[in-house]
Amino acid sequence: MKKVLLAAIALLIAGVTFGQTKWGIVAGPQFSSVTTKASAFGTTSKETSKLLTGLRAGVTVDIPLGDDFYVGTGLLYSGKGGKFKNTDMKVSLGYLQLPINFMFKPEVGSGNLVLAVGPYIAYGVGGKYKDMPIVGERKAFDDEAGDLKLKRFDAGGNIQIGYEIPAGLYFGLNADLGMVNAFDNTNNDRKFKNTSFGVSIGYKFSGR
Repeated sequence: MKKVLLAAIALLIAGVTFGQTKWGIVAGPQFSSVTTKASAFGTTSKETSKLLTGLRAGVTVDIPLGDDFYVGTGLLYSGKGGKFKNTDMKVSLGYLQLPINFMFKPEVGSGNLVLAVGPYIAYGVGGKYKDMPIVGERKAFDDEAGDLKLKRFDAGGNIQIGYEIPAGLYFGLNADLGMVNAFDNTNNDRKFKNTSFGVSIGYKFSGR
């Protein structure tokens, strides 16, 4: 996964270096949940956690394909996780995330509407289970989490809707739907998937 992420970052740098791009910065709150599933004794239990508030922030790059069409990418820190129901336990996760979006930016009013959709890949850089019964706190991506250990790799789909004004300011909504089972131990059909949505504000610098 590290090699995949490094290759994607290399492509991002190449686009910035050799293409006529518009890059920017973005940040905002992100609200995330996790959906877990497990089977035992012939029954299946599935639960979606309560929302956990985190941060989504980073650098964006818009690489032009043609009139109003772009490849939208960047490198983001994405805070995810959730608060489990009927308990004080929660999981707080941090990922480095790289979206690869097909982006349409038609002129609307004095600015541009931004519509983007595509996949993302992510690498977990840190995470903890907190307030676990008896044991308290455990690192989510390490063996100390036991059967709750998570894989660092995550991937899924994302959508973005926003508006960019001529001065460069950007306002938007974003959502991620995880499609990878993040549990390291998948016995008994165990599953763990991330979901999140958020709002963001940013600034787009003029392309060269």
